[in-house]
Amino acid sequence: MRQIYFATFLAFLLLPTVGLTQVKYISEIKSTSKALYSSFNTLQLRQAVFAMTDTARTYWTNLPVGLKARVGVSIGNMTDEQRKQVHRILSAALSSQGYLKATGIMHLDDLLNRYHDSLYYKKVYNDSIYNRIKSLLWTHRNFYFAFFNTPKDSLWGFKFEGHHLSLNFTIADNKISVSPFFIGTDPAEYPNTEYAGWRVLGQEQDLGLKLLSILTPEQKKKATLSTDVPRDIFTNPDSKTRLVNKWGLKGKEMNIEQKEILEYIIREYVFNFEYEKANSIYKKIMKDGLGDIYFGWIGAYEESKAHYYIINGPSFLIEFDNNGNPRDRNNSRGNHIHSIFRIKDNDFGEDILKTHYEQEKH
Repeated sequence: MRQIYFATFLAFLLLPTVGLTQVKYISEIKSTSKALYSSFNTLQLRQAVFAMTDTARTYWTNLPVGLKARVGVSIGNMTDEQRKQVHRILSAALSSQGYLKATGIMHLDDLLNRYHDSLYYKKVYNDSIYNRIKSLLWTHRNFYFAFFNTPKDSLWGFKFEGHHLSLNFTIADNKISVSPFFIGTDPAEYPNTEYAGWRVLGQEQDLGLKLLSILTPEQKKKATLSTDVPRDIFTNPDSKTRLVNKWGLKGKEMNIEQKEILEYIIREYVFNFEYEKANSIYKKIMKDGLGDIYFGWIGAYEESKAHYYIINGPSFLIEFDNNGNPRDRNNSRGNHIHSIFRIKDNDFGEDILKTHYEQEKH
């Protein structure tokens, strides 16, 4: 009997599966998601649940809901208990810093309303401009949660999305994809009231400028692409660009201090996810090596003016774009951020789904 127990235990240890910590991570996301799913009424289920094959799963946008409608159930149309459950899911899927960034972006929509309301009351805006701004429907209430399949299935996923936020999680056979992960802020720095100086994505901004500042003139020239700052990240929702071509300064051309800052930027993005998942992504990036990662820059070398940077590695991509105010096309100030983290070949679980379907055939 002891031999049977030992053989079973040994077989368990040798199973070719993902780490137990990642299984636990997925289990926590699944249990909190089941609680939300089970709480939905008939109408909410019709609004919130889609097939994995539905095109809505792989479509994302960062635009205000007034410009692009979302699928799912909105925070505004949930009960307080359901809203609490959404936050439990976000807390399970993200690290504390990732959770605070996501919820900060949500809250920033309410502050945008407050800011533009104040300008209207001061008669800076006329009725036409004010009504156009209000039609964008900025509000904490307009963030939407959708399931693809259900958390009771072995193959499923969820999307949580609204203005300047798109979180996309796909789970298959105890493996999880967290890409693409889009975060943005408008404004990059809040200008007044008790929130003056609040920067939800301050580290992403500061670390990019810090790395640029310690490059030599020759390195800076090599890193900088001579072109206009893009109005959005190159891999935006309406773009088919994959950024296969790498440009900029290569990690192997950097000194130790410069590589450290490059690593800090990568960590700032990767560790927005729950620690075990983030750690597995980070280990892969470091195993590939900093030497084969490219850092590129477009635009001004100062925070207050429009600029963009890209970090392009063998297995991942980071884009950061800070380009003025979209409501003023002539504004070249840097005060509106769009940023994304992508794992190559695994957007919306592309890689893990391929493995799942191949195994399913057998």
